[in-house]
Amino acid sequence: MTSPDIPLAIPEGFDWKNPEYERVMLDRAERLTRLREDPRLVVKAKEFYKDHPAHFIHDWGFTVDPRNAEIGRATVMPFLLFPKQQDFVDWLLAGWKERDDGLAEKSRDMGVTWLCVGFAVWMFLFYPGSVVGFGSRKEEYVDKIGDPKSIFWKAREFIRLLPAEFKPAGWNTSKHCAFMRIVNPENGASIVGEAGDNIGRGNRTSIYFVDESAFIEHQEEVDNALSQTTNCRVDVSTPNGAGNLFYRKRHGGKIPVFIFAWQEDPRKDQAWYDAQVAKADSPVTVAQEIDRDYEASVSDSWIPGELVNAAQARGPADVQAIGKLMVGVDPARFGDDETVITFRRGRVLIRQVALRKLDVEAVAGRVKLEIQAFKEAPGQIAVDTIGIGSGVADILRGKGNYPDVIVGTTVVKTVVDVSSALQLGNGLSYNLRAQMARDVKEWLKGASIPKDPKLRSDLTALRYGFRAGELLMESKEQAKKRGVKSPDRFDSLALTFAYPLIEAPEMPVLPGYEPAVDGVM
Repeated sequence: MTSPDIPLAIPEGFDWKNPEYERVMLDRAERLTRLREDPRLVVKAKEFYKDHPAHFIHDWGFTVDPRNAEIGRATVMPFLLFPKQQDFVDWLLAGWKERDDGLAEKSRDMGVTWLCVGFAVWMFLFYPGSVVGFGSRKEEYVDKIGDPKSIFWKAREFIRLLPAEFKPAGWNTSKHCAFMRIVNPENGASIVGEAGDNIGRGNRTSIYFVDESAFIEHQEEVDNALSQTTNCRVDVSTPNGAGNLFYRKRHGGKIPVFIFAWQEDPRKDQAWYDAQVAKADSPVTVAQEIDRDYEASVSDSWIPGELVNAAQARGPADVQAIGKLMVGVDPARFGDDETVITFRRGRVLIRQVALRKLDVEAVAGRVKLEIQAFKEAPGQIAVDTIGIGSGVADILRGKGNYPDVIVGTTVVKTVVDVSSALQLGNGLSYNLRAQMARDVKEWLKGASIPKDPKLRSDLTALRYGFRAGELLMESKEQAKKRGVKSPDRFDSLALTFAYPLIEAPEMPVLPGYEPAVDGVM
């Protein structure tokens, strides 16, 4: 960690909004002269910097910003760290030493990529045999010769601009900086890069930075690959909607999270923010790049976060629950998905039960037991019958369970089969899944739902589009491709809106049953 008694050297009265670097450059020149006059000081300096990466970056690093050219400022500048940046470098050091993964949620233009590059070069110089990995969704973002936006261009520049005393012995840029690989000829350390689906497929690393992690297409696969590659993985990104793996990690409470808020950047103020808002292409850009608002960071999110927040803020006592008990059963179709049973009465979502790895018989049995806890006959049990759901529905309507009831010439079904892919052709909703999504969104406007973060994630993660001018919701398979787990809690709730309730004669009161704690087995 950075020594609190050795502060970073910043000229007195330094103006972060209008920086002048002449004093900084003079200080560096004087410091370098002393080192060159007494080689013993170089040895002592390296001993110090080995445990103080923030000081090394701050004392000798440079950063490059081509946007300075049009305002007459130098495009190459000393990399002076403001307090939040120093905290981040200290956080990286602690995570690496303790072999912890971490996640950095960033706002626009906080210098985070340059900080990761500076940390990587520090490790590359001072820790023999270390390997620092960088991965991003596109190869050009990791390494593209001559392109300043690529990570490896920044790393090469960072090394090139260091004093010779800190470069590796025998260093030759053309020889030791290959595509996607920088090698230290003195100590065998390296910085390596990967992109897309290849992230995590290479050699093992000491630390691995996943750049713009929320935008990687197959986040689960990358996560699994990196779990075998490194003991310290750092996901760095702006938000990209709710429900994906980056979102779940950020809100899961299992790994350390570092937040870069624009308000903590001394170069920015409200005037800067207002200017960004004024010139932004859309509110989505502001939400994603500056405000770090997950639910508002995509333009095609079907249910806005504020609608869910309001529904979760209403307690069951605030909403009059009217009508029969409606049950939605979404059986798990894949290994990692959950079977979710929803109980809704009117505008109150009473509870949801989430289950894992149960077969058809077990799911049907658990549905029956959970219904019995209410000691009343359900008005309707809607079952997603795509996949194993058809077997669950057949068991539930079997003899002695919830069979069809004949009222005159009408067959009243307590158990209804739901195929969400059923095309409607009503000019509004392409299929039944889209119509159910419409109903859920409208229902939420006055509803009460549990304060379950997984339910919130499922509701806000859902995206939409149009086909033939009709609303079409994102499929589970499409969601999985962008790292979003199956929205089982949403789907289970939506099933309770699939078909209108047709009243049937009252069924007998069923024996009592005590459900599992919190409804989860």
